[in-house]
Amino acid sequence: MALSVGAGWALSAVASSAGREDEPAILVAHSAGCLTVAVWASQHVGPVRAALLVTPPHLDPDWTADPQETVDVIIDHVPREPLPFRSILVASRNDPHATYEQFEAYARDWGSELFDAGTVGHLDSKTGFGAWPDGQRLVRSLTQPFLPG
Repeated sequence: MALSVGAGWALSAVASSAGREDEPAILVAHSAGCLTVAVWASQHVGPVRAALLVTPPHLDPDWTADPQETVDVIIDHVPREPLPFRSILVASRNDPHATYEQFEAYARDWGSELFDAGTVGHLDSKTGFGAWPDGQRLVRSLTQPFLPG
């Protein structure tokens, strides 16, 4: 798995955050941060209770960065194994970085519950989001015992 220096600092930040408290962490990640969580989870066992993964971008397995292109984070392989903790993946019906079907595939592969957020774009400040009550509710739900239904 090839990671740029930028991705290395992100993985270190996840590891540091996950091990900081006495209680297992609940990770909240957006976009490429979701891929970072998946990579970290494939390489570490840490005190993580759950994760909220919001609109991860689709990474084409055949993609390689152009040598002239500046890329902050390069993950050349997105792990497709179940995460070792409960997770909710938030999907948008009109995200420019992934189709709904690609979100479904991530959720299936990672063992995540899928939350359909509707037509919300990439669910970021550029698409007009600030406080997001659904996100706060989803994080609270991750603090409760999981009852498969």
